[in-house]
Amino acid sequence: MNGYPNCSVNHTKIWSPQLVLALGIPQLTINIISMISNCTVIFTIMATKDLHKPILVLFCNLAFSDLFTSSSGFWISLLFITNPDSTIFGSKDMLAPYAFYTISILSTIYNLVSIGIERYLAVAESIRTRFRVSRKHSLAAVLINWTLAFFFGCLPLIGWNCLHRENRLSILYSPLCVDYLIFTTIPNCVVAFIVPLFTYLSIIIILRKRKFKMKACGQATGTYKSAEIQVARTSVSIWLLALISYAPFFAGVLFDATNHQCPLELYPSTNIFRNCKAMLVTINCLGNPVIYTLKMKELRAKLKVLRCPSGNRMHACTVKSI
Repeated sequence: MNGYPNCSVNHTKIWSPQLVLALGIPQLTINIISMISNCTVIFTIMATKDLHKPILVLFCNLAFSDLFTSSSGFWISLLFITNPDSTIFGSKDMLAPYAFYTISILSTIYNLVSIGIERYLAVAESIRTRFRVSRKHSLAAVLINWTLAFFFGCLPLIGWNCLHRENRLSILYSPLCVDYLIFTTIPNCVVAFIVPLFTYLSIIIILRKRKFKMKACGQATGTYKSAEIQVARTSVSIWLLALISYAPFFAGVLFDATNHQCPLELYPSTNIFRNCKAMLVTINCLGNPVIYTLKMKELRAKLKVLRCPSGNRMHACTVKSI
């Protein structure tokens, strides 16, 4: 049962050990580095009361999503190294890892949308209404994001899969169904692109208007860099990185939806593309903590303090205060 007419499944070992190691070892390495980096960000934000701000709550949740993605990717990489043929023909062992992988990606998408909305409310609307997003609002958004992610991501585990179906089987993500991938991927990717794009463009326009008003009033604008602008730039950088990293994943789903060839006819190019796409998603998970530390001075300072020996922390803080 392969889901493709006139396509006979040959379960002969078709992956060479060299190719498996060349694709699997880098995936495992990047996933491990990503997990360590995101754990560091999560620990720093949760252990520091000064960082319990609404936007940093969302950044911390994004780190949780990236940690979940890296962990699921690590699981899938291990299965690929131990039984690479299962990633072509599909097996029950791949169902749970792909489901958790979907949950983590959906959580990332919803969190990016939440960050864009939070930035719009905190930066743009605050000029007129003085409305501020509270930590409770951010925590509520986190809860809603994970609820939606688990609901859509767990559908394959409760029956919407192609383990025992002979049609609409995904080439890239067997045993998931193409219908399920279309249902979850396309609407969520469109939302993840349109909503942040609208909010960030609105933020840029409003901040430019504010700058022009300051010039008209004769106020200095040379050092015009508020905390909101810095966080907005960080959010835009994270969104652009996710857009670039997840574009191949979106393209893969579209390819799945239009493909009618046998899996073996597409080997090895399509399967190599899938593994490279997975590495690109993990690089996105690794890139987010780098953006945190480079763009956000407050978080970067806390990370530096954590890296200092305990005996030198007081001296460092004293020097900073002077």
